[in-house]
Amino acid sequence: MVPTLDGPRLQPASGGPARQLVVILHGYGADGADLIDLGRAWQGQLPDAAFVAPDAPETLPFEALGGRQWFALSERDPSEYRIGAEAAKPVLDRFIDAELGRYSLDETALALVGFSQGAMMTFQCGLRRKTPPAALIGYSGLLPGTDRLGDINTSSPVLIVHGVEDDVVPNYHADAAEKALRQADVDVNTHQLSGLGHSIDERGMVLGGRFLEQHLSGRRAR
Repeated sequence: MVPTLDGPRLQPASGGPARQLVVILHGYGADGADLIDLGRAWQGQLPDAAFVAPDAPETLPFEALGGRQWFALSERDPSEYRIGAEAAKPVLDRFIDAELGRYSLDETALALVGFSQGAMMTFQCGLRRKTPPAALIGYSGLLPGTDRLGDINTSSPVLIVHGVEDDVVPNYHADAAEKALRQADVDVNTHQLSGLGHSIDERGMVLGGRFLEQHLSGRRAR
């Protein structure tokens, strides 16, 4: 059975029809409710945007912990990240297509935002959409398959935000992602934040909000 995704949504704060769609992807062991507050933080800058934070398709192998995963993590090596993200991409693509249809929007009004494992999915999926999204943001994540970027689109601007003190996904992954994306001619902006671990703080939220406002403002329904 093909999994279907769902999760918490925020309708446009303006009360009118959605003119942009921001899809927020949570990290390993969390769920959509864990990150939907990012949308609430950004509603003032994007009053015409709809926000959705889908729950990942798989439960964790340890039921007592709760939470979800986009793909299993056992070896935690680069090949596992790439294979897992590739396998999860079709499910996420179908969800994004359905959400764009729900609001009668096209990819020029779409932004993907991800944290940790959700950032991996943001990059894996967003850089390979048939039509490039308007913006991609990865918090505390990494770029799966840095040596396999021959099939990506290069038109989506990318924001990378990473804590210098991150002990879950070390911040050298931000450097590796930036280098690989720049070599592929992707417009990438990286911020490594001092004193921050594996988390999103107010600085990161402000950076993300400004980035979305810059690249999504004025987008219209099709």
